Amino acid sequence: MADLDGKTVLCADDDLEILSLVTRHVRSMGATVLEASDGEEALKVAKREKPDLIVLDVMMPGMSGWEVCRAVREDDSLADTGVLMLTGIGERLNEMTSPLYGADDFLDKPFELDDLDSKLRGVLEKRS
Repeated sequence: MADLDGKTVLCADDDLEILSLVTRHVRSMGATVLEASDGEEALKVAKREKPDLIVLDVMMPGMSGWEVCRAVREDDSLADTGVLMLTGIGERLNEMTSPLYGADDFLDKPFELDDLDSKLRGVLEKRS
């Protein structure tokens, strides 16, 4: 299932169990994985490494995932970076809010790994 070969994916979540699960899974798909456990760190890593895709938790200490997403969208050097919001705030709220901040897609927690796969592929396709 190595269809993310050559891609760099930044995973940001303050829940270390979710972060570990997502990074392990994305790595198993062939991607190079970067990690961040809060919003400020995620934005710093994104600006430095220019990942192909960022998987962002919404509720993080300091900067929220939405704020990070907006900052990514305002940075021309990250124009090609896809953003997938990952959150447990509720599908309806996620569906309404994520596009406002420039996210390419969203996935609600808890999620199935198959759903994560298809969302990752979809965002990368959209951005390529």
